[in-house]
Amino acid sequence: MLDVCLLGTGGMMPIPHRWLTSLLLRYNGSSLLIDCGEGTQVAMKAAGQSFKPIDVICITHFHADHISGLPGFLLTMGNADRTEPLTMIGPRGLERLVNSLRVIAPELPFDINFIELCNPNETIEINGYVIEAFKVNHAVLCYGYTVRINRKGKFLVERAKELNIPVTCWNKLQHGEAVCVDGAVYTPDMVVGAERKGIKLTYCTDTRPTSSITEAAKNADLFICEGMYGENDKLAKAREYKHMTFAEAAGIAKESGVKKMWLTHYSPSLVYPKEFLQAARSIFSETYVCKDGESTVLDFDKE
Repeated sequence: MLDVCLLGTGGMMPIPHRWLTSLLLRYNGSSLLIDCGEGTQVAMKAAGQSFKPIDVICITHFHADHISGLPGFLLTMGNADRTEPLTMIGPRGLERLVNSLRVIAPELPFDINFIELCNPNETIEINGYVIEAFKVNHAVLCYGYTVRINRKGKFLVERAKELNIPVTCWNKLQHGEAVCVDGAVYTPDMVVGAERKGIKLTYCTDTRPTSSITEAAKNADLFICEGMYGENDKLAKAREYKHMTFAEAAGIAKESGVKKMWLTHYSPSLVYPKEFLQAARSIFSETYVCKDGESTVLDFDKE
């Protein structure tokens, strides 16, 4: 299962009860953070989350409301006696930018491994996460992220018995290893079924609607999308600053066939996002306005 916690839902500047953009995912003992806006540390504490298991930080782009919390965040991780390497993923220039921010955090007890995105679409596999980065359309170079948790096929017990495969070999075969016993070679494809449906989450902020988002979010279990403006009459402003309205986000969710959409990254002027929820739901019924700390668990389909 994948634990999901939307730490901060604000865009541009924090306001009371709304920190800046950040999302925390947890799977199999490893945590992944997407963006690190101002207040991320406070939001994590409020949500009862720990800094130590964070192994991966993905950055969508280099605007301050998405990275301003990073120097302090890294310091806190260091003060928690972390020594394991941290992986950071983001647009080209990431290493230079992070090292510039580290003027106030020059010494850390852990290494940072940087993965800079150079293509419109890139895939990184790490700690059980399959991270698919896709380029979107903002005022600066910006990426969205799809995070998948793949699920292996079932181990076919009856088939293993038919082939007289020793029980002592089953565990290795189930985990993708070939085994050799008394000159006989057994491979996983002999006793493991087709890959089953996994978990899929897609996250994007700070962009105009693009075909890359629609394709990336296709059939996602959860789509987390910016809703900078609730009012339809702010469409011109959304176009000017390359953001989205609730209605535009709902349109993408409907076209992508996602199960559920969470809105986030609200303008500071959007004090009561729920006032505009019904209009979005008239386009996509499973649209939800989120607050800081919104959480859920995405689980594998029961079979």
